[in-house]
Amino acid sequence: MLNYNPLHCLPSAEDLPDSDYTPVDNELQDLIPSLLKAILAWLWTNRMDWFFGVDMGIYYDPELPPIVPDGFLSLGVERVFDENLRLSYVLWEEKVMPIMALEVVSHKRRGEYTSKKKMYAEMEILYYVVYNPQRRRKPPLEVYRFVNGEYVLQRGNPVWLTEIGLGIGHERGTYQGITRDWLYWYDKQGVRYLTPEERAIAAEQRATTAEERAQRLAQELRKLGIDPDSLS
Repeated sequence: MLNYNPLHCLPSAEDLPDSDYTPVDNELQDLIPSLLKAILAWLWTNRMDWFFGVDMGIYYDPELPPIVPDGFLSLGVERVFDENLRLSYVLWEEKVMPIMALEVVSHKRRGEYTSKKKMYAEMEILYYVVYNPQRRRKPPLEVYRFVNGEYVLQRGNPVWLTEIGLGIGHERGTYQGITRDWLYWYDKQGVRYLTPEERAIAAEQRATTAEERAQRLAQELRKLGIDPDSLS
């Protein structure tokens, strides 16, 4: 278990750098967690007890630099709506360890299967998710659950995350005009939740269908000698 000293004068989020200034290796490391966050923002729009960070520093020890997952989820924390939002995630302020950490592997590995995995285990983050789209002989998505002091690989696609109440998995789809394999959230039956773009398209299709139905009804009424405008 990772311990940090409860100092009397701990720095606040405003005092700490809000980034480790390490650029992402490719655009996917931003797009993939951002898609997961966007879906959550719709699914949990009325929940005020969650936060999903993208490329944000987690400060776990005031004497050490932050660890910066590509994405992470915390439950039981305040949803901040003020102008500046969160600058970083400071454990001695939040008092809640993230429940899930996500790493997206690029063309060059950054310890996702070794040092980062070890660090997240020391922090006792319940779920560690590694997505490696370059993999061919092994599954691109690995989901680990922290059990009895170590990470245990969870099988399946999607994988149900009981404590979160969602499944996470991967499949081919289109996001921001890019068609490829993406990570998504799923319900307990394994049905994928729609992306913001897909919901907008579905809403537009429903509106078009309703308009076409209304026009057909108006035509039928006119054939019967009834002015549809007189019925409104």
